[in-house]
Amino acid sequence: MTQELIDLRNSILEQRYTDALAIVDELEGMSKKAILRQIKSFLKVLLIHLIKNQIEKRLTNSWVASIRNSLIEIQDINLKENQKSYYINQDEWNSWLEDEIELAIADASLDVFGGMYNEFQLAEMVNRAEVISIARKFLELTYVYSVKDLPKAIAELLVQLPGGENWKLGKM
Repeated sequence: MTQELIDLRNSILEQRYTDALAIVDELEGMSKKAILRQIKSFLKVLLIHLIKNQIEKRLTNSWVASIRNSLIEIQDINLKENQKSYYINQDEWNSWLEDEIELAIADASLDVFGGMYNEFQLAEMVNRAEVISIARKFLELTYVYSVKDLPKAIAELLVQLPGGENWKLGKM
């Protein structure tokens, strides 16, 4: 990126505006790719914990924190600078979720029941459609609720998950 900025400065100083605009386009592309990579990372964390919840039928405080923090970060990163549009629109999550679910299953296999199942065994156990459906419900909250109200909305949805009522009552 540093080289691109040097090239941009030189292009402007030398009045090569077409070259300067091409560099600006390249920088914008690099920035968007970095943002989407961040969103993808938090999305995978969300999926991992939803998979663990589905298989183990329980919620832990650390899983709750990971789910909540992932969604808060996704909400923050996904909203563009103009505060009116998104990098990933509400109706575009299916392909992202489908792309990430297999990697999430592989990573979740390291933790589910203490790593009792390898990724192939766990893949046979996971109801992908259900995990994706639940993830989509959580992601929809990021479009509907303000930063201030999002954690409460997430908690209300978490209570509906397997083991959620016990988590709410502190009986993990």
